[in-house]
Amino acid sequence: MAVTTRLTWSEEKSLQKMLGNVSLRLLYKSSVHGNKTSSILDKCTCQGPTVTMIYIRNTTVGILMLRPYSKTYDHLKRPTPTFYFSYQRNIATEMRTEVLETETKIASGQLVFYSSGQEVLSVCLNDTKLSINDSLSKALGVYTRSDINYLECEVFRVEGIEDDTNYIRKITRATKHRNPLLAELRTYKPCADFVSKIRILLLGPVGSGKSSFINSVKSVFQGRLTRQAPVGSDVTSITEQYRIYPIKYGNYGDYLPFSLCDSMGLHEKEGVGLCMDDIPYILKGCMPDRYQLNPNKPITPNHPNFISTPSLKDSIHCVAYVIDINSINDLSSKMVAKLKQVQKEVLSCGIACVLLLTKVTNCSEFLQDNSLNMDKSMTSQSQIMHVSKMLSVPIYNTFVVENYTSEWELDPLKDTQILFVLRQMLRVAEDFFEDLP
Repeated sequence: MAVTTRLTWSEEKSLQKMLGNVSLRLLYKSSVHGNKTSSILDKCTCQGPTVTMIYIRNTTVGILMLRPYSKTYDHLKRPTPTFYFSYQRNIATEMRTEVLETETKIASGQLVFYSSGQEVLSVCLNDTKLSINDSLSKALGVYTRSDINYLECEVFRVEGIEDDTNYIRKITRATKHRNPLLAELRTYKPCADFVSKIRILLLGPVGSGKSSFINSVKSVFQGRLTRQAPVGSDVTSITEQYRIYPIKYGNYGDYLPFSLCDSMGLHEKEGVGLCMDDIPYILKGCMPDRYQLNPNKPITPNHPNFISTPSLKDSIHCVAYVIDINSINDLSSKMVAKLKQVQKEVLSCGIACVLLLTKVTNCSEFLQDNSLNMDKSMTSQSQIMHVSKMLSVPIYNTFVVENYTSEWELDPLKDTQILFVLRQMLRVAEDFFEDLP
């Protein structure tokens, strides 16, 4: 009879992604193999890196160890980085994490972890009890009395992990930033009482990645890849409708107080791409959702769904110019002229704007050990300053991002970039509200 894990499918997938798209193989399950030190050692000795999962009612605590279990663990070993994490059951995408230099001891029916000579966590296998000291308990958000009974202990072999002592710090770097950003945006509320939902409009040349960014944002909050907004690589715009995309947290969660608006891409030729006469109506909130765009025929007040008296909640609160970072030097003079014309209209409406450079290929360079480094350029700073000056968008409102395009799984590094950029857009929109008379 096969031994199965307590992890749900989504929890296991989230854990695999967090650990660097690894594979997990269940080695030990306490309810099956016995609550004994000898049992866990028999099953897990010399199996390489492992992750130990301890289930406490609605909370799961995990411990990733690069050093394998060994039957010679009857004394303290030299400290090595150990990755501790926790999450609420069925919300594995919101993990709390901590990395400590840890020494490990297995003896007398206990698995004990020490940091700086102090016991930080112990698992008493014989009595199925878990103890966590105050500092680690606070870091993991596990507020419980000591010596609490756990329901199950499982140990997995982690396959596909890098043989690198810095591996744990690499994989936790993104998670450390991603989770607080996700929590902040989940609870976000617009500062303006008269607007319940912020609208962000994406504008840019055909194929620049506007729809891909919308799909990327929706994917992060859904916890899985989704491609609702149509994307493609045609020379003409794939998007043919003006769309307002609400953002929902999870499959059954609430809609968040911001929406992303998509439209046809801009094209250097007249009669191709978004009609320039449509832009003022979009900015002012006159254009209805799902309006069929026509490059040669702008919407008019005579259209049956035209919003003739839009309120502030109907209008655009932030415009994001989306440009492929690899095409900055190839923008034609006609495209530059169109972008400047659009920016002139945006500024005349007093709407805040940002510049979003897409199709970055190595987003890992944007994460440092202790802070985000989102302004670091993948091309020369002079190129970014050039396009920033061209559109009259301040360099501090210029961001880079790598969208989800052909991937099958989410990546914490990309999630962090996407969430950071979205948060900055919302902050720019807040400045727009502050500037209202």
